[in-house]
Amino acid sequence: MMIEHRGTLISEDLFEKRFVCDLNACKGACCVEGESGAPLEPEEAEQMKKLWPKYRSYIPEKGRQAVAEQGFSMIDEDGDLVTPLVDGKKECAFTIFENGIALCGIEKAWKDGKIPFRKPISCHLYPIRIEKLKFHEGLNYHKWKLCKPACTCGAKLDVPVYRFLKDALIRKYGKQWYAELEDIHTEWEKERGSGK
Repeated sequence: MMIEHRGTLISEDLFEKRFVCDLNACKGACCVEGESGAPLEPEEAEQMKKLWPKYRSYIPEKGRQAVAEQGFSMIDEDGDLVTPLVDGKKECAFTIFENGIALCGIEKAWKDGKIPFRKPISCHLYPIRIEKLKFHEGLNYHKWKLCKPACTCGAKLDVPVYRFLKDALIRKYGKQWYAELEDIHTEWEKERGSGK
């Protein structure tokens, strides 16, 4: 079932499923695994290129090499704009490793106040994936076996997917949209409780 909300269609999975990243368990596998890089908006690729001198020092040499060879974005086999990969098949070119955990070098520079761009919105919103439809954006929960620890952690803490991603959803759609989503969730829970 999908719920319509201000130009978006939201999967009920965002209310129903539980999710909280557990980096100590997964080691940031989403930055390393997968068929291609992280999905990008064209303006994000431009921003990453423009800000490169300010965060370049955060990126390991092999990542810098991948950017030099492939650019700040590339088209994958599905025809989508994505981040380049190290050696064309390993981790995202912007990945850094701290204590054995894969993290985003762009986000690290953002946290240090070096750049205004946090990271690609597709990374920030994961495990929500946005599908561009004719009149809406579809927000779906993407299930990936790598994120099993996040599902376990989310269930233990009882945090729905959409609430775990509050900051990312506000970044994408705004505070008002998110506040209304909380109201929709409250109504959805009441309806479920009443067996409708």
